[in-house]
Amino acid sequence: MKANLEQLVARYYRPLVVEVSEEDDGKVVRNILERRLGVSRKLLSQVKLTEHGLTVNEERVYTTAKVSAGDVIRVRMEREESEDILPQPIPIEIVFEDDDLLIVNKPSGIIVHPTHGHYTGTLANGVVHHWRERGERVRFRPIHRLDEETSGLVAIAKTSYVHQQLSEQLQAGTVTKLYRAYVYGVPQPEAGTIDEPIDRDIERPHLRVVTYTGYPSITHYEVLKSFNGEFDNVSGAAAVKLKLETGRTHQIRVHMRHIGCPLIGDKMYGMEERAQLEWEDTVGRHALHAETLGFVHPITGLRMEWHAQLPVELLKLEQLLDQVVE
Repeated sequence: MKANLEQLVARYYRPLVVEVSEEDDGKVVRNILERRLGVSRKLLSQVKLTEHGLTVNEERVYTTAKVSAGDVIRVRMEREESEDILPQPIPIEIVFEDDDLLIVNKPSGIIVHPTHGHYTGTLANGVVHHWRERGERVRFRPIHRLDEETSGLVAIAKTSYVHQQLSEQLQAGTVTKLYRAYVYGVPQPEAGTIDEPIDRDIERPHLRVVTYTGYPSITHYEVLKSFNGEFDNVSGAAAVKLKLETGRTHQIRVHMRHIGCPLIGDKMYGMEERAQLEWEDTVGRHALHAETLGFVHPITGLRMEWHAQLPVELLKLEQLLDQVVE
């Protein structure tokens, strides 16, 4: 006996639906879903194990079943929750949310996901609480992460399919990720590409360095504004727009240090001399903000883009840099 609609809604996410075309008449379900929706075999292997996970005309089928034109294939993913993440009423700035995606503007000073010894006070704790308050059963699946001190846009998938699709867009380099940084010195030339491999520092594994044996890493940059004057004994400073072509850990911070323009306030990759640097005290963290994020929505197929304004501390930093007289 078929489950009623309420039971299906409670147990499963909204289904992925494909109507079989004349072109696909007589073909196998798995091949149609892989071609039309890009559904991975891993996901199909999961959904076929549940009673209503994979159906044709609401009858359960295997992935090898053949279908006819006009048949309706439905893929239903079971609802999941992040049971290991404690819900906490942490304020989160929601930029966009629908049944499939959540885009938030993460403040500086908060990590994205719980780690060993740091199980609370994270973005994940706040997001899970937000979903619980809305009565949603959703597992926390960030598409990418930002360092604790980096502010800006983070995308979170609400289903395994959306996570898979956006991860593939990241791998293909079709996700737009633009950052704003404030650095010591003015990069020369004022627009260019840093194509230098990055890997862990052998002597200090928590740090990354440019090394010829590292992983390919590409950062495009453009100086938006330069500031004259002496900043912590460095001549000049700049506001820089950065676009990532790859996504290595600490990539922007490592690359900007490599070209002699470390981020203001960067305690790991900043100035060599750590003695009470004025501009680092001003910003209170490294001056990096993820201000633009764009990709194709996996369900609607529409290209979407979001923007996050600079936080107060970076606006204040720019004002102070502007006030310095050469």
